[in-house]
Amino acid sequence: MSAASVAVRERAEPALLLSGCVGFYLAARLCITYLFFQAEPQSGAMVSFALNFALVAATVFYSFGGGPGATRRTMRTAPFLWVLGFLAVGCCSLAWSATISKGIAFAYWSELAGQVAMMVLLLRTGPAERVAGSTMRGYVTGACVIALIAWLSPTMQDLRPGNDDFFSPNAIGFTCAFGIYQLQYLSRREGGWTGSGRLAAALLAITLLRTLSKTTLAAFVVGQLFLLMRDKSMNRTRKVSLSLVSLGVIALFWPLIAGYYAVYSNAGNQAETLTGRLGIWAFVLGRALEQPWLGHGFHSFRNVIPPFGSFEAWHAHNELLQQFYTYGVLGIVLLIGIYWSLYRYAGRVSRSESRTVIASLLIFIVVRGLADTENFDLSLPLWFITLISLAMAEGAGSEVWTRADARRGATPGAAQGGDALRGCAS
Repeated sequence: MSAASVAVRERAEPALLLSGCVGFYLAARLCITYLFFQAEPQSGAMVSFALNFALVAATVFYSFGGGPGATRRTMRTAPFLWVLGFLAVGCCSLAWSATISKGIAFAYWSELAGQVAMMVLLLRTGPAERVAGSTMRGYVTGACVIALIAWLSPTMQDLRPGNDDFFSPNAIGFTCAFGIYQLQYLSRREGGWTGSGRLAAALLAITLLRTLSKTTLAAFVVGQLFLLMRDKSMNRTRKVSLSLVSLGVIALFWPLIAGYYAVYSNAGNQAETLTGRLGIWAFVLGRALEQPWLGHGFHSFRNVIPPFGSFEAWHAHNELLQQFYTYGVLGIVLLIGIYWSLYRYAGRVSRSESRTVIASLLIFIVVRGLADTENFDLSLPLWFITLISLAMAEGAGSEVWTRADARRGATPGAAQGGDALRGCAS
């Protein structure tokens, strides 16, 4: 191994540690206010902001000297360009947003943009697939911590774990489901499951079921059924075994599910039921139609939409409606454009096994988006779209180098930027 290769490898190892920390934070931040700042939730938000920007600063510091080839590939990656467009529209919308505080709104937008920036910078510090894998493993570790805290947390009146204000069962369920999808993606990229991966997937799957998050569970089942039918990396015996184990776990939890259904149908908050959601959707749609072209702007929802009785909605509980309310018709175009471009891009440049997982993930996100979404981000986080699309772009560039440069006798050391890093990693 050459001295240059050794230097690149030595530089890459700390980058993997940093990317793992970033991934861990992106999952574990869910419990910060719940564990430490329930009496002062504003302090919890400030701590979360501080940690986010500290990680941004660390990635900026560590990424100095990234190759120019990585930048060129970044600006040619269609899903990432859509992400930039979404962030640009969000920033511009602050000019007409109905928010009470422009400063607070800009802080939330900066947090969102900072997470995207971290992914771009991290991928400049080492082999893209290794950095992406480290980030996903960090997220899965954080999701497992969230799962353990959920099991240790008190049970609410509706039999679900967590806290409606600071540690929502729906957020716990999504974090667990999203972690499972990242494990599935990694297993396809790396050729199989590890023992720790199986344990983590089992913990996250059981915790997802324990949260009794209806929308997330329904979307997860639909996405996983698609994966079982289309995934050629698993044989029929394994698919049948997984299905039987899943049915067995559901049977064990059936008394709890039946008890929750009784509480939900008889004593639940009307605004949280499907009938109540229809009322929320109708009200939000009416307000959205007041400004149909550019919407009410970033961070405007809670300042325009009043509480529904004792239930205060944080978002429209429908992703398409949320983006229409926030950015008008432009928001709908951006939402469809981002998801469609990711699907198309994965179909062009990724391996068939990884492509199937991404398609299943998008199905999960779309189905979940029918009745749930996020306050400011998309249901599929912008940081993940950036990470996965740029990692796929880097991998596609490596394959092009292998086919073209190897024919003319070039060596890995002759490649620039990320290509040289990949040559060392292999």
